[in-house]
Amino acid sequence: MKEQTSISKATIDRLPLYFRTLRLVQDEGRDIISSEDLGRRLGITPEQIRKDLASFGQFGKKGVGYYVNELKRNVGEILGLNNHWNIAVVGIGHLGAALANYQNFVTLGFNLVALFDQDPNVIGTIVNHVKVEDIRNLKRVVKERNIQIGIIAVPAAFAQGVADQLVAAGVKGIWNFAPIKMKVPETMHIVNEDLSIGLSSLSYHITRK
Repeated sequence: MKEQTSISKATIDRLPLYFRTLRLVQDEGRDIISSEDLGRRLGITPEQIRKDLASFGQFGKKGVGYYVNELKRNVGEILGLNNHWNIAVVGIGHLGAALANYQNFVTLGFNLVALFDQDPNVIGTIVNHVKVEDIRNLKRVVKERNIQIGIIAVPAAFAQGVADQLVAAGVKGIWNFAPIKMKVPETMHIVNEDLSIGLSSLSYHITRK
């Protein structure tokens, strides 16, 4: 697999779509898929798919297509899913509990190893076989359980403080569901998921249809 230093964000953002679709094709019992078929399923041109994949190496066989299992494995390796990252959810309200119960974490190779909250009524409860810890113990638990990714599902007013704690504890990445822009070191990888923006965007398009 060749090394590249200037791969576009758009290409990287499409890789999870390829991986998800290849999983579905694998479940269908298909052994081979063409870039045309993959493109139809995703609404992406075959040329774009071939260009994206060529950024990382030579995949598939001309005149035959892509071997599904092999391509899925390769895309998974590119995404780093074979690293089996340990993750933690901070904030076990409705959203945090839903994320903790998300079954695809396991199938994608992520290990849910810790949950945190500050509510005495929540601390000590069990969600998806994981005990909720007191957030005051976050730094110690992150180190003990080698947690690399922290998921923030707390109200906006508390989110920056949680992000600061995760950074101090040494996590490598943050998945933020709080509707604020975080201030984190440039070396910290962060992905923001603002559900209100998605719904507002949908409302805009429906209104003007």
